[in-house]
Amino acid sequence: MGCRYRSLHLISSKPRMRKLILLAIIFYSLKIYPQTANDFAKLQWIVGEWKRTNATLGTSGIEKWVSNSSIELQGWSTTMKGADTAFIEKTKLLIKEGYIYYVADIPDNKELVYFKLVNISENEFTCENSAHDFPKKIIYTKNGNFLKATISGDGKSIDYFFERKL
Repeated sequence: MGCRYRSLHLISSKPRMRKLILLAIIFYSLKIYPQTANDFAKLQWIVGEWKRTNATLGTSGIEKWVSNSSIELQGWSTTMKGADTAFIEKTKLLIKEGYIYYVADIPDNKELVYFKLVNISENEFTCENSAHDFPKKIIYTKNGNFLKATISGDGKSIDYFFERKL
């Protein structure tokens, strides 16, 4: 009789266990993406091709962003010197572990550099990584068909100006 009671108890507790597991999954999902999905959607304005307007004499620059998925945007920044490629930086905006990151893949760095999104509005976002040498902060600001990207840290600041290619 003891074994039968134990078997009945296990069978009757399975629906309760399923409910608990389902609730845990739902809670975990909400915890991972509290406001992140809504904030990530605000970044869609960066998608497209942007031509640099303040490049130094003899150089030109293009920054291009595409949407890979609902949680990842991929970018490329290319600086040309005449017909030669002088510099390429691969970038991403992505959701990872419940946060939004700007990820820079620069040839001189051995590893990817992650900048955490700390501020976002309809036309601007700011990402920071205080442990990185330079930059420590990246700000993108859109004004109509114009884009300003500012990198800064340790008292130094560099502005990059772009116009959307139509």
